[in-house]
Amino acid sequence: MKKYIIDTNALISFVTDRNLDQQGEIDRLFKDAARLRILVLCPQNVLTEFVYVMDKVYQIPKPEINEMIQDFIDMPGIEVVHDLNMKTLLAYWPEHFKDYGDAVVAALCKNTKGSMIATFDHKFRVKLKKLGLFVYSFLLNDELIRDHKDLL
Repeated sequence: MKKYIIDTNALISFVTDRNLDQQGEIDRLFKDAARLRILVLCPQNVLTEFVYVMDKVYQIPKPEINEMIQDFIDMPGIEVVHDLNMKTLLAYWPEHFKDYGDAVVAALCKNTKGSMIATFDHKFRVKLKKLGLFVYSFLLNDELIRDHKDLL
């Protein structure tokens, strides 16, 4: 089964209308997960960052954020990951990724066979590719581009 690791911006795009193209793309990924066609892995720190952004930036009431997270983790095909290879994480942070959260996502990808990262963050994508990690390319603006077609 294909495994996709999401980062915080993908999760935020799912629950907000900040970019409708991104929202539609991540929605398709989550629908595939709900149909158990794929597995979406979510590092625990992504949820921490999600709570912070939804609270501080979007000013969503905490009970509503709680409900969003509960709905998300109850979806079929979603797995929250708590364990992480710290040696891989520290090999990536801060040398390759200044952002600790990005390093966590990258480390999970490195240590999860057959996985790729689903992110809309262009700078993060470039760094991931330089390290030989697999990145899922979404269908945006009617263009289908997928990186590392051998995984698909």
